[in-house]
Amino acid sequence: MNSPTGYIGRKTLAYVDHLQNMAAFAIDLCAVLLASPLKGRAVVRWGVVEQIYFTAVQALFLIIPLSLLTGSMMLIQFAKFSGQVDLGKLMIILVIREIGPVVTAMLVVLRSATAVTIEIGYMNVFNEIDSLEMTGIDPLRLLAIPRFVGITSAIVCLFIVFDLVAILGGYGVVRLTTSIPVGNFLSDIGSAITGADIIVGLVKALCFGVVISVVTLYHGFEAQKRITVIPKITSTAAIECFFYCIVTNIFISGLFYF
Repeated sequence: MNSPTGYIGRKTLAYVDHLQNMAAFAIDLCAVLLASPLKGRAVVRWGVVEQIYFTAVQALFLIIPLSLLTGSMMLIQFAKFSGQVDLGKLMIILVIREIGPVVTAMLVVLRSATAVTIEIGYMNVFNEIDSLEMTGIDPLRLLAIPRFVGITSAIVCLFIVFDLVAILGGYGVVRLTTSIPVGNFLSDIGSAITGADIIVGLVKALCFGVVISVVTLYHGFEAQKRITVIPKITSTAAIECFFYCIVTNIFISGLFYF
Protein backbone atom coordinates (compact mmCIF):
# COMPACT_ATOMS: atom_id res chain seq x y z
CA MET A 1 0.00 0.00 0.00
CA ASN A 2 1.34 3.40 -0.92
CA SER A 3 1.73 5.71 2.05
CA PRO A 4 0.68 9.39 1.86
CA THR A 5 4.28 10.40 2.51
CA GLY A 6 5.52 8.33 -0.41
CA TYR A 7 2.82 9.74 -2.69
CA ILE A 8 3.71 13.32 -1.74
CA GLY A 9 7.40 12.57 -2.25
CA ARG A 10 6.86 11.11 -5.71
CA LYS A 11 4.69 14.04 -6.75
CA THR A 12 7.27 16.50 -5.44
CA LEU A 13 10.12 14.80 -7.30
CA ALA A 14 8.05 14.67 -10.48
CA TYR A 15 7.27 18.40 -10.18
CA VAL A 16 10.91 19.27 -9.55
CA ASP A 17 11.89 17.22 -12.61
CA HIS A 18 9.21 19.07 -14.60
CA LEU A 19 10.63 22.43 -13.51
CA GLN A 20 14.16 21.33 -14.43
CA ASN A 21 13.05 20.23 -17.88
CA MET A 22 11.25 23.52 -18.40
CA ALA A 23 14.33 25.46 -17.27
CA ALA A 24 16.50 23.45 -19.69
CA PHE A 25 14.04 24.22 -22.49
CA ALA A 26 14.20 27.94 -21.62
CA ILE A 27 18.02 27.83 -21.71
CA ASP A 28 17.97 26.13 -25.12
CA LEU A 29 15.52 28.76 -26.32
CA CYS A 30 17.77 31.59 -25.14
CA ALA A 31 20.81 29.95 -26.74
CA VAL A 32 19.04 29.74 -30.10
CA LEU A 33 17.82 33.33 -29.73
CA LEU A 34 21.30 34.67 -28.98
CA ALA A 35 22.94 32.65 -31.78
CA SER A 36 20.70 34.19 -34.45
CA PRO A 37 22.54 33.21 -37.68
CA LEU A 38 22.02 35.36 -40.75
CA LYS A 39 20.41 32.58 -42.77
CA GLY A 40 16.66 32.49 -42.36
CA ARG A 41 16.32 35.77 -40.48
CA ALA A 42 13.62 37.04 -42.82
CA VAL A 43 11.41 34.02 -42.09
CA VAL A 44 11.91 34.40 -38.33
CA ARG A 45 11.29 38.15 -38.49
CA TRP A 46 8.07 37.63 -40.42
CA GLY A 47 6.98 35.04 -37.86
CA VAL A 48 7.55 37.57 -35.08
CA VAL A 49 5.44 40.16 -36.92
CA GLU A 50 2.62 37.67 -37.42
CA GLN A 51 2.68 36.66 -33.75
CA ILE A 52 2.61 40.29 -32.58
CA TYR A 53 -0.30 40.99 -34.91
CA PHE A 54 -2.24 37.99 -33.60
CA THR A 55 -1.41 38.54 -29.92
CA ALA A 56 -1.41 42.34 -29.66
CA VAL A 57 -3.16 44.04 -32.58
CA GLN A 58 -6.14 41.66 -32.77
CA ALA A 59 -6.48 41.81 -28.98
CA LEU A 60 -6.94 45.59 -28.94
CA PHE A 61 -10.67 45.13 -29.46
CA LEU A 62 -10.71 43.32 -26.11
CA ILE A 63 -8.09 45.20 -24.11
CA ILE A 64 -9.41 48.71 -24.83
CA PRO A 65 -13.01 48.17 -23.61
CA LEU A 66 -11.71 46.15 -20.66
CA SER A 67 -9.27 48.87 -19.63
CA LEU A 68 -11.93 51.57 -20.07
CA LEU A 69 -14.33 49.70 -17.81
CA THR A 70 -11.62 48.99 -15.25
CA GLY A 71 -10.32 52.55 -15.12
CA SER A 72 -13.71 54.27 -15.03
CA MET A 73 -15.21 51.91 -12.43
CA MET A 74 -12.19 52.21 -10.16
CA LEU A 75 -12.20 55.98 -10.50
CA ILE A 76 -15.93 56.20 -9.74
CA GLN A 77 -15.57 54.04 -6.64
CA PHE A 78 -12.42 55.65 -5.27
CA ALA A 79 -13.63 59.20 -5.96
CA LYS A 80 -16.14 58.71 -3.12
CA PHE A 81 -13.18 58.62 -0.73
CA SER A 82 -11.16 61.37 -2.42
CA GLY A 83 -10.95 63.28 0.85
CA GLN A 84 -9.55 60.27 2.70
CA VAL A 85 -7.12 58.76 0.19
CA ASP A 86 -4.68 60.01 -2.43
CA LEU A 87 -6.65 59.14 -5.57
CA GLY A 88 -3.68 59.50 -7.91
CA LYS A 89 -1.38 57.31 -5.81
CA LEU A 90 -4.09 54.69 -5.37
CA MET A 91 -4.66 54.45 -9.12
CA ILE A 92 -0.92 54.18 -9.73
CA ILE A 93 -0.59 51.33 -7.23
CA LEU A 94 -3.57 49.38 -8.51
CA VAL A 95 -3.46 50.01 -12.27
CA ILE A 96 0.22 50.37 -13.18
CA ARG A 97 1.81 48.16 -10.53
CA GLU A 98 -0.72 45.37 -10.14
CA ILE A 99 -3.87 45.20 -12.28
CA GLY A 100 -2.35 46.29 -15.60
CA PRO A 101 0.32 43.57 -15.91
CA VAL A 102 -1.87 40.83 -14.42
CA VAL A 103 -4.97 41.52 -16.54
CA THR A 104 -2.87 41.81 -19.69
CA ALA A 105 -1.13 38.52 -18.95
CA MET A 106 -4.42 36.76 -18.22
CA LEU A 107 -5.91 38.00 -21.49
CA VAL A 108 -2.90 36.77 -23.47
CA VAL A 109 -3.03 33.37 -21.72
CA LEU A 110 -6.72 32.89 -22.50
CA ARG A 111 -6.56 34.17 -26.06
CA SER A 112 -3.10 33.50 -27.52
CA ALA A 113 -1.04 31.22 -25.30
CA THR A 114 -3.53 28.37 -25.44
CA ALA A 115 -3.64 28.73 -29.23
CA VAL A 116 0.15 28.41 -29.40
CA THR A 117 0.11 25.27 -27.23
CA ILE A 118 -2.54 23.69 -29.46
CA GLU A 119 -0.72 24.68 -32.64
CA ILE A 120 2.68 23.33 -31.58
CA GLY A 121 1.07 20.28 -30.00
CA TYR A 122 -0.71 19.35 -33.21
CA MET A 123 2.48 19.87 -35.20
CA ASN A 124 4.22 17.51 -32.80
CA VAL A 125 1.45 14.89 -32.94
CA PHE A 126 1.38 14.88 -36.74
CA ASN A 127 5.20 14.64 -36.99
CA GLU A 128 5.63 18.03 -38.61
CA ILE A 129 8.37 18.94 -36.13
CA ASP A 130 10.19 15.67 -36.90
CA SER A 131 9.93 16.49 -40.60
CA LEU A 132 11.58 19.88 -40.03
CA GLU A 133 14.44 18.23 -38.13
CA MET A 134 14.91 15.68 -40.92
CA THR A 135 15.33 18.50 -43.44
CA GLY A 136 17.98 20.15 -41.25
CA ILE A 137 15.77 22.99 -39.94
CA ASP A 138 15.90 23.80 -36.23
CA PRO A 139 12.27 23.76 -34.96
CA LEU A 140 13.18 26.00 -32.04
CA ARG A 141 14.44 28.71 -34.37
CA LEU A 142 11.65 28.44 -36.92
CA LEU A 143 8.69 27.84 -34.58
CA ALA A 144 9.62 28.79 -31.01
CA ILE A 145 11.67 31.97 -31.41
CA PRO A 146 9.01 33.95 -33.36
CA ARG A 147 6.36 33.02 -30.81
CA PHE A 148 8.65 33.70 -27.86
CA VAL A 149 9.66 37.15 -29.08
CA GLY A 150 6.18 37.96 -30.42
CA ILE A 151 4.25 37.05 -27.27
CA THR A 152 6.72 38.80 -24.96
CA SER A 153 6.72 41.99 -27.05
CA ALA A 154 2.93 41.88 -27.38
CA ILE A 155 2.38 41.66 -23.62
CA VAL A 156 4.61 44.69 -23.00
CA CYS A 157 2.75 46.69 -25.67
CA LEU A 158 -0.68 45.63 -24.39
CA PHE A 159 0.34 46.58 -20.86
CA ILE A 160 1.21 50.10 -21.99
CA VAL A 161 -2.10 50.38 -23.87
CA PHE A 162 -4.05 49.08 -20.87
CA ASP A 163 -2.49 51.60 -18.47
CA LEU A 164 -2.94 54.59 -20.77
CA VAL A 165 -6.54 53.76 -21.64
CA ALA A 166 -7.45 52.85 -18.05
CA ILE A 167 -6.10 56.12 -16.65
CA LEU A 168 -6.75 58.63 -19.43
CA GLY A 169 -9.82 56.92 -20.91
CA GLY A 170 -11.29 56.22 -17.49
CA TYR A 171 -10.81 59.86 -16.55
CA GLY A 172 -12.48 60.99 -19.78
CA VAL A 173 -15.46 58.67 -19.31
CA VAL A 174 -16.02 59.78 -15.72
CA ARG A 175 -15.54 63.44 -16.61
CA LEU A 176 -18.05 63.30 -19.50
CA THR A 177 -20.71 61.00 -18.10
CA THR A 178 -20.85 61.79 -14.39
CA SER A 179 -20.81 64.76 -12.06
CA ILE A 180 -18.04 63.33 -9.88
CA PRO A 181 -15.37 65.97 -9.22
CA VAL A 182 -12.20 64.58 -10.79
CA GLY A 183 -10.74 67.81 -12.11
CA ASN A 184 -7.41 67.37 -10.29
CA PHE A 185 -7.06 63.69 -11.14
CA LEU A 186 -4.44 64.03 -13.89
CA SER A 187 -2.32 66.39 -11.80
CA ASP A 188 -2.57 63.92 -8.90
CA ILE A 189 -1.38 61.15 -11.23
CA GLY A 190 1.51 63.28 -12.44
CA SER A 191 2.66 64.08 -8.91
CA ALA A 192 2.19 60.52 -7.63
CA ILE A 193 3.85 58.47 -10.38
CA THR A 194 7.54 57.68 -10.08
CA GLY A 195 10.10 56.01 -12.28
CA ALA A 196 10.01 52.94 -10.04
CA ASP A 197 6.29 52.49 -10.69
CA ILE A 198 6.81 52.46 -14.46
CA ILE A 199 9.84 50.17 -14.22
CA VAL A 200 7.98 47.69 -12.00
CA GLY A 201 5.05 47.51 -14.42
CA LEU A 202 7.30 47.02 -17.43
CA VAL A 203 9.44 44.41 -15.66
CA LYS A 204 6.32 42.48 -14.66
CA ALA A 205 4.95 42.58 -18.20
CA LEU A 206 8.30 41.44 -19.62
CA CYS A 207 8.63 38.59 -17.11
CA PHE A 208 5.03 37.52 -17.69
CA GLY A 209 5.74 37.39 -21.41
CA VAL A 210 8.80 35.20 -20.90
CA VAL A 211 6.98 32.89 -18.47
CA ILE A 212 3.90 32.49 -20.68
CA SER A 213 5.97 31.90 -23.82
CA VAL A 214 8.25 29.30 -22.23
CA VAL A 215 5.42 27.37 -20.55
CA THR A 216 3.18 27.22 -23.61
CA LEU A 217 5.98 26.31 -26.01
CA TYR A 218 7.39 23.70 -23.65
CA HIS A 219 4.06 21.89 -23.34
CA GLY A 220 3.57 22.03 -27.10
CA PHE A 221 7.00 20.63 -27.94
CA GLU A 222 6.87 17.97 -25.22
CA ALA A 223 3.40 16.70 -26.15
CA GLN A 224 3.10 12.95 -26.58
CA LYS A 225 2.25 11.82 -30.08
CA ARG A 226 -1.41 11.17 -29.32
CA ILE A 227 -4.12 13.57 -30.37
CA THR A 228 -6.02 12.95 -27.13
CA VAL A 229 -3.29 14.67 -25.10
CA ILE A 230 -3.86 18.08 -26.76
CA PRO A 231 -6.76 19.17 -24.48
CA LYS A 232 -4.82 18.02 -21.42
CA ILE A 233 -1.59 19.86 -22.25
CA THR A 234 -3.55 22.99 -23.19
CA SER A 235 -5.37 23.15 -19.86
CA THR A 236 -2.17 22.29 -17.98
CA ALA A 237 -0.23 25.03 -19.77
CA ALA A 238 -2.95 27.62 -19.04
CA ILE A 239 -3.08 26.71 -15.34
CA GLU A 240 0.71 26.81 -15.03
CA CYS A 241 0.81 30.19 -16.77
CA PHE A 242 -1.70 31.59 -14.29
CA PHE A 243 0.19 30.16 -11.32
CA TYR A 244 3.68 31.22 -12.41
CA CYS A 245 2.47 34.72 -13.31
CA ILE A 246 0.97 35.18 -9.84
CA VAL A 247 4.17 33.91 -8.20
CA THR A 248 6.27 36.21 -10.41
CA ASN A 249 4.00 39.15 -9.61
CA ILE A 250 4.36 38.60 -5.85
CA PHE A 251 8.14 38.14 -6.14
CA ILE A 252 8.70 41.33 -8.16
CA SER A 253 6.41 43.42 -5.93
CA GLY A 254 8.25 42.15 -2.85
CA LEU A 255 11.63 42.78 -4.48
CA PHE A 256 10.84 46.41 -5.29
CA TYR A 257 8.66 47.53 -2.39
CA PHE A 258 9.65 45.50 0.68
